[in-house]
Amino acid sequence: MAFRQALQLAACGLAGGSAAVLFSAVAVGKPRAGGDAEPRVVEPPAWAGAARPGPGVWDPNWDRREPLSLVNLRKRNLEPGEEELASRLDHYKAKATRHIFLIRHSQYHVDASLEKDRTLTPLGREQAELTGLRLASLGLKFNKIVHSSMTRAIETTDIISKHLPGVCRVSTDLLREGAPIEPDPPVSHWKPEAVYYEDGARIEAAFRNYIHRADAKQQEDSYEIFICHANVIRYIVCRALQFPPEGWLRLSLNNGSITHLVVRPDGRVALRALGDTGFMPPDKISRS
Repeated sequence: MAFRQALQLAACGLAGGSAAVLFSAVAVGKPRAGGDAEPRVVEPPAWAGAARPGPGVWDPNWDRREPLSLVNLRKRNLEPGEEELASRLDHYKAKATRHIFLIRHSQYHVDASLEKDRTLTPLGREQAELTGLRLASLGLKFNKIVHSSMTRAIETTDIISKHLPGVCRVSTDLLREGAPIEPDPPVSHWKPEAVYYEDGARIEAAFRNYIHRADAKQQEDSYEIFICHANVIRYIVCRALQFPPEGWLRLSLNNGSITHLVVRPDGRVALRALGDTGFMPPDKISRS
């Protein structure tokens, strides 16, 4: 219980402390002979170090790409002068905006026992067609499609890709569905803490790998599509906006929906759309 409470406090940024500090403050252990508990330090999971600096406080270096954090001031014995430092900072400044489109896979056969058999339903295939048409109608020059390696995400990508010819595709296990972090409020379909511990690390890795400001070498704005799963998208949105990640389950996403995140060169993030399916007829909308 103490482990879980520390995680929740860390992720919410309470007391202005980091997750590592909060976790190290948790003392648990077996009782001594006299009845007192013998304290021991509990190490935080690797992904818990991404906690916010404090409630309502925006961390400008959330993606570890703030120019000042990239300048190696120890490279020389002497501290750089103002002009040299300004030049070095400019070298690391992002110049382009990243537009990130997070697409939830279409409806699939949820009752199949094997993952490979959880293919899209006929309605799911229609939804993917509608999503592909919608993305194509935006008239944007999409740079790439990154998709989960799960069957339903691959099939959704196959259909959407037909409407975006020439856009390269990349498959990754990082975007596979999972349980990112224990939700608050808790849910009745409880999962062991180990499930969140393992899935959470992978999904956090996906966030760190794909959601960040543009590289300083990128000259033009980019438009990237990520086709994956509801839990992954909900967690990414909370992390990108620096909202408490335990709130991911409070968000609801339809099949084939479009979520649009914008990451500015200065690291600021805006949510343009969340789970948009307004382009679908009402009888084609589903959540399962």
